[in-house]
Amino acid sequence: MLVIKDLVKQYGHGEAVLKGLNLSVEGNTVVSIVGASGAGKSTMLRCINRLVEPTSGSITLNGTELVNLKGGELRRARRKIGMVFQGFNLLDRLTVMENVLAGRLGYVNLFQAISRRYPQADIDRAFYLMERVGIAHYANKRADELSGGERQRVGVVRALMQDPEVLLADEPTASLDPRTSEQIMMLLQSLAAELSLPVLINIHNVAQAKTYTERVVGLRHGKMIFDGAPVDFNKEALEAIYGGIEAPDEELAPPPPKEASHGVS
Repeated sequence: MLVIKDLVKQYGHGEAVLKGLNLSVEGNTVVSIVGASGAGKSTMLRCINRLVEPTSGSITLNGTELVNLKGGELRRARRKIGMVFQGFNLLDRLTVMENVLAGRLGYVNLFQAISRRYPQADIDRAFYLMERVGIAHYANKRADELSGGERQRVGVVRALMQDPEVLLADEPTASLDPRTSEQIMMLLQSLAAELSLPVLINIHNVAQAKTYTERVVGLRHGKMIFDGAPVDFNKEALEAIYGGIEAPDEELAPPPPKEASHGVS
């Protein structure tokens, strides 16, 4: 279970970016975080994995308080927090397999990391996960030779190689075309169920949030404005979160039908 209590993030003497957020996520729940640019969505995710240092508050993952961890304790805790990035964050000159195995860097010694000599169990797990998401045939291909959707699938598998207890996805579909973004959202939804993994997705596309996640959390100016089921995310909630500006891809434009597919364009 992930529990966030009274989370505050302030840069310098400016207005706080996050203002006392409280959130609990457990099981294989898929949660979308929506809100206008600057609402604090990315900052919240980055506070969880300590890429951004919280100003105050508590973040607990399965009984481990994350906020005050340092050094080796922090590195060990981060192994259990998978992260999928908007910009993929792959090493282009390395192969797909090498990028995927980078998810095990927190578990191997320095010699294994430098020489890229990973245990056979890690290699077997990598092949299994790549096969699961439809990219096993790209194992020896350089990352910069892949399409955006393929690169994001590599990023997902790399995060899963950490054997995470929670998966964070920061705008995982923003750089993708509409069809591919739907496929990535379906993939995250199905993996959460298969691996009993809670997933938090920072997303601008409200229609996808309502279609592919079980819970919607809306932020505005660093405060939580909405927390509920997609069916309850109505016009009033949109107005409260976006303040009269048009929400991106809001629910008036119905999303395309779900189609099970591993292929990407």
